Amino acid sequence: MSLLFLGIFFLAIVIHEYAHGITALWLGDKSAKYAGRLTLNPLAHIDLFGTILLPLVLMITRSPVILGWAKPVPINYWALRNPKRDIIWVGLSGPVSNILIAVILAIFIKAFSFLPFMVFLLKQAILTNLILAVFNLIPIPPLDGSRVLYGILPRGLANRYTSIEPYGFLILFALLYLVPGFFNFINSAVSILLNILKINIY
Repeated sequence: MSLLFLGIFFLAIVIHEYAHGITALWLGDKSAKYAGRLTLNPLAHIDLFGTILLPLVLMITRSPVILGWAKPVPINYWALRNPKRDIIWVGLSGPVSNILIAVILAIFIKAFSFLPFMVFLLKQAILTNLILAVFNLIPIPPLDGSRVLYGILPRGLANRYTSIEPYGFLILFALLYLVPGFFNFINSAVSILLNILKINIY
């Protein structure tokens, strides 16, 4: 079952990264295209540690939250037509793509209501996509929320803000495992989205 959930998680991440790449292309940056990353082929996005090993270990150890990532799609900030503005749209595109997938899957649930296992799979896929979307909107570099905040902040402050990126994952792990209310915040945000979609996971 862990491998099944890992597969769902991986597909959600692939869609997430593809959305970043295609949005950047629309806004003038062809880096992802030249790197061969504008594809939904999972093999183009696999990061051995971030995509497979880390999520699998966290699932086996029953971690309260599953972390992972695909190989980041290359984005050239300066190739965007309006870098300060467009980085916001590039950052938002990944989480928005996962929310849209969740909405589409919620519609499919009604069509497959006579197949309990299919409904179970769809619900798990919805939950995975929503968790990925909410988690990535946290404004801590290198998560997508930090790209959005960078685009909003005045340039000088934005540059100082991005200087914490080398420590971003350490900060995230500290928040997740040392601040109980932080996980509750993520859970509450996901619950609100599930209620909007009228999905009962349990």
